[in-house]
Amino acid sequence: MNDGGADQMAKTPLDADTAAFLAQIVEAGADPITAGTPDEARAANAEFLAQVGIDPVDIEEVAAVEIPGPAGAIPARRYRDGAAEAIVVYFHGGGWVLGDLEGHDPLCRLLASETVAEVVNVNYRHAPEDPFPAAVDDAYAALEWAAGEAAGRPIVVAGDSAGGNLAAAVALRARDEGGPEIALQALLYPVLDVDLTTASYDAYGEGHLLLRDDMAWFVDKYLTDPAQRAHPYVAPLRAETVAGVAPAYLAVGGYDPLLDEGLAYAERLNGAGVEVRLRNYEQFIHGFLTMPKAIPSTQRAIDEVVADLGELIGAAAGARQSA
Repeated sequence: MNDGGADQMAKTPLDADTAAFLAQIVEAGADPITAGTPDEARAANAEFLAQVGIDPVDIEEVAAVEIPGPAGAIPARRYRDGAAEAIVVYFHGGGWVLGDLEGHDPLCRLLASETVAEVVNVNYRHAPEDPFPAAVDDAYAALEWAAGEAAGRPIVVAGDSAGGNLAAAVALRARDEGGPEIALQALLYPVLDVDLTTASYDAYGEGHLLLRDDMAWFVDKYLTDPAQRAHPYVAPLRAETVAGVAPAYLAVGGYDPLLDEGLAYAERLNGAGVEVRLRNYEQFIHGFLTMPKAIPSTQRAIDEVVADLGELIGAAAGARQSA
């Protein structure tokens, strides 16, 4: 895997299935998902994920749970399939505005099926109705709840895109506040800064599904004060130090506007002595783990990332049991 940024990505051609999918979007002439209201965008996102996402696998148990939160109960869904030697607290993507329990249900089922963990899918509060720091507060409440449920089992925080942002923010906050121990933060093409002027934004911020204008729309809905753009729980890459946070797993896409911040965060973590495993899928766009029906070639990446997480979660569980 090449760990270079956007200036090196041209060496790896865009995946053929991905190119065909993007061409279909252009041919359809559809407006960007952020062209309407938040509710319209939510409905469009839900329909999109249902059409292109992972087929849900059958597992032993799926149950609704309510997590005590700072503004009332947080809806969540718990997945168990066989051994539950760890807890994965999962935060869905969607720019802090979109998404729900249904959209990432198939991915959470898959993680529960293919790892030794139970998975808790958390439907944190969304902007603009509940702007920053509501989502972070809910995510941290979910971590604290998981710690009460863990009974000594390791806890993993995980998420994709804006959910990856929340997982990284929770890992920082747990360090800052002496909170629950986190065995692993799994960050899947995460938002780690809200600077939309990186080289990867310039290269891939148009025509590669996630648009620079989309991210500007999401940030505008999420934040209420420009000063918040530098807050480490909004932009973990801007944290004064990342030393002492949980070990990290990062998966990034080579044609993703978020590429450069993902690579930069991995470098910062490594430089601070934090154990990091990085997967750079140079040929793929943002969201490649949730679109196998639209981009069949992404199935290999899905299988590989799930296997990686299975290995890391299993190792954490084994280490805890032998301690």
